[in-house]
Amino acid sequence: MTMTDATRPRLALTLGDLSGVGPELAMKLLAVEENREKAEIYLLASQAEVDRFAAEVGVQVPTATVPGPGTVTLVGSKLADRPVERGVASTAGGARVLQDLLDCLELYKRGKVDSIMFLSLNKSALHDAGMHEEDELRWFAKELDHDGVTSELNFVPGLTTSRVTSHCAIKEVPERISARSVLDAIRLLNDVVSANGVERPRLAVCALNPHAGESGQFGREEIDHIAPGVRLAQVEGIDARGPYPCDTIFIAARDGEYDGVVTMYHDQGQIAMKLMGFDQGVTVQGGLPVPIATPAHGTAYGIVGQNKANLGPTQRAFDIAVQLGRRTLQERVPASV
Repeated sequence: MTMTDATRPRLALTLGDLSGVGPELAMKLLAVEENREKAEIYLLASQAEVDRFAAEVGVQVPTATVPGPGTVTLVGSKLADRPVERGVASTAGGARVLQDLLDCLELYKRGKVDSIMFLSLNKSALHDAGMHEEDELRWFAKELDHDGVTSELNFVPGLTTSRVTSHCAIKEVPERISARSVLDAIRLLNDVVSANGVERPRLAVCALNPHAGESGQFGREEIDHIAPGVRLAQVEGIDARGPYPCDTIFIAARDGEYDGVVTMYHDQGQIAMKLMGFDQGVTVQGGLPVPIATPAHGTAYGIVGQNKANLGPTQRAFDIAVQLGRRTLQERVPASV
């Protein structure tokens, strides 16, 4: 079923790190006619690149230079058609990622797109290419002059997580946890889950210490910071509960008792999420003014060129980017590229 212009968001899509499986996944995604009907897609690639990568996968991707029914609009890339060694992390691969993402952000700033999706990247390559921030979320925030609350959000079917802390050393985690940072992570998770169609999200909040601190015997973060943050969220009308021991709360979440879980640090949530649905994971760069989604896996250098990459996470990232982009579209006056 073809969507109307009023509900069909405009989405900027990158190939990700050309050294990895991003180009393969992009072609598989765009070859599906139903996907091309869900959104007006602006691809940062050249026609020669589309032809080459589509031929490798054995699919056809209809393209155009202006938006049209059933086609992908090519907006090019400033670094298109430059050689990038495949199957390894490279400065050239990182540079292409950064340039394409900068151009996506520019399209958003000009009111030309409603959401962004990028295929897998490699942080080492990004740093070699000149990114100084600890991760792409902080880089996005800097480029957008955004100083509000941000958090990577991770999705598997039926469950979403946010993080109070993310890409930092474990020893730094306790000092970054406060009632306010916990509240911020709860609010952000509640907003995003609501935007994806859950009317009143049920949220669980993880403890930091074993057994949720055992009444302070194993640490006071739960008493001094996490529980107060949960109470502040409840005062705002958010259905948040906890803190709960992190070694059991994901069992309840898996069984459908919660729509989202707030975690205290990166691996606390990532290990559980990847066990629950590694082949369906999606990451959203939460808190930014523009929705940005990506599959939650890496560049998979080891299978590049073998046509083995699983489309599942990319398809789900695309669907989430479309859904979030539709909300953006409803909030501002549309413009066309």
